[in-house]
Amino acid sequence: MLSLLPPLAAIVLAIATRRVVPSLLFGVVVGAALVHGPDPRTIVYELGVTHLWASLSDMGHVQVFCFTALIGAMIGVVQKSGGMRGVVAAMAPLAKTRRSGQIMTWALGLIVFIDDYANSLLLGHTMRPFADRLKISREKLAYIVDSTAAPVSGLALVSTWVAGEIANIETGLAEVTFAEGEVEAFALFVKTIPYRFYVLWALALVPLNALLKRDFGPMLAAEKKAIHGSARDESDPGEDPDEDSGKDSDEDPDEDNQAATEPAATDRWWNAVAPIAITVVVAVGLLYWTGASSLRADGKSVGSLWDLREAGRIFGAGDSYAALLYSSIAGLLFAYMLIAPQRIVSLRQLNAAAIEGAKLVVPAMLILWLAWTLSDLTGDDHLRTGQYLGGVLERGVAPPWMPTLVFLLAFGVAFATGTSWGTMSMLMPLAIQTTVTLLGGDGVASVNDPILIASVGGVLAGAIFGDHCSPISDTTVLSSQASGCHHIAHVWTQLPYAMLVGVVAVVFGTIPVGFGAPVYVMLPLGLAALVALLLILGKDPE
Repeated sequence: MLSLLPPLAAIVLAIATRRVVPSLLFGVVVGAALVHGPDPRTIVYELGVTHLWASLSDMGHVQVFCFTALIGAMIGVVQKSGGMRGVVAAMAPLAKTRRSGQIMTWALGLIVFIDDYANSLLLGHTMRPFADRLKISREKLAYIVDSTAAPVSGLALVSTWVAGEIANIETGLAEVTFAEGEVEAFALFVKTIPYRFYVLWALALVPLNALLKRDFGPMLAAEKKAIHGSARDESDPGEDPDEDSGKDSDEDPDEDNQAATEPAATDRWWNAVAPIAITVVVAVGLLYWTGASSLRADGKSVGSLWDLREAGRIFGAGDSYAALLYSSIAGLLFAYMLIAPQRIVSLRQLNAAAIEGAKLVVPAMLILWLAWTLSDLTGDDHLRTGQYLGGVLERGVAPPWMPTLVFLLAFGVAFATGTSWGTMSMLMPLAIQTTVTLLGGDGVASVNDPILIASVGGVLAGAIFGDHCSPISDTTVLSSQASGCHHIAHVWTQLPYAMLVGVVAVVFGTIPVGFGAPVYVMLPLGLAALVALLLILGKDPE
């Protein structure tokens, strides 16, 4: 039972303090004390030399850190150039009605897939004037921004999330063996995409909500107020976006919005689209090249990419870390070469923007480092937490219930801590190890078992579900502030929508798939359920 103490201590402390980094560090210290004894000098030495340094100096981990920092730097450069404002300006003529305005905002959210922070900040600030002009409430704008930030970044094969998600999966895979032999973390990551029910249906709910013109709960009241009154009632402090932002109340936020979002001659959409496109193309190309080379080296054939199963086999055999690293380098260099000659901003300003962008992802990298260390301490070489927990659950939990269990557990931890990243890092290794034990143990369980795939997807989706519902989530705060919506108003208006999708994800997703229902049958059924529930619960605010 003591093997549960380090991750349990980290989770409980994170819930109590709402600070993930100190909580993970405390869990690591507890784990080192259990492994090396109570002597403080031994704990400090072994923790620093044997565990923290080993985790930091691992080549795969170094590649993840470099990729994350480089993507952050590229985002900083693109934002400084005004590229995203150019994208919004190019698409603005498509937004003529409330319905088209909501769908356009959602579509832009899908385009800014490379980072959730960039999505929230860029989309919220740039779409404020459009939302006000079309009488879309700030609450609805914040909901659309929040619902496309983490879900899109979590699903995208090239984003600041993907390296961390793959790294967390790889950490769990390192402690188990499968009937198929060695398993590539990237291949398992891709397999989980259709099993991330909450994420897929949360993304689908936004355009469904716009097309059907159905709102319910506090959002219905906010939309009616925006349509029949004003998008923002200055006399109501609950609607004052500056209350939490610390801005001078004498400033006119709409003037700031206009200054920040009205397209200038230098706001060119290709300055945002081209670097991102280069990053994606290089990443896909390198994944194919390294995967095909690996298969040929093993004497295996390389088929056509038009065959989706064959493409998955090739990309799954590729070196995902190298592909992500070099694609991020290519994207950043291309952004410099594209933007610098235009003299929109000086080279010094571009360098400063790149540094600031890289700084934004440092907390995520620190969380990842500590989570790797904690996972190593609880792994097969030390405390064997997964094996113990799997044995306990094996006696009390039937395997078909595992996807639902991990989904709800991830929701609870993310809701309480406000971080999807920290939740994934803490739960993923344990979820993989426990599920493998329930499915028969090392060498018996199959990596293609839907219960395993759904359990891994359940962690990734449940963490975002909890993040959407949590009032202390970073993306929830960023979405409300960037959209000019009072933070608590955003939380209360979004919560019913997130809970609706969460319930559908359990009833039409994790439970039936756990009991053998085909995932591609349940996906359209869940979508149909969302449509029916919107029609039953919702009303046209107009």
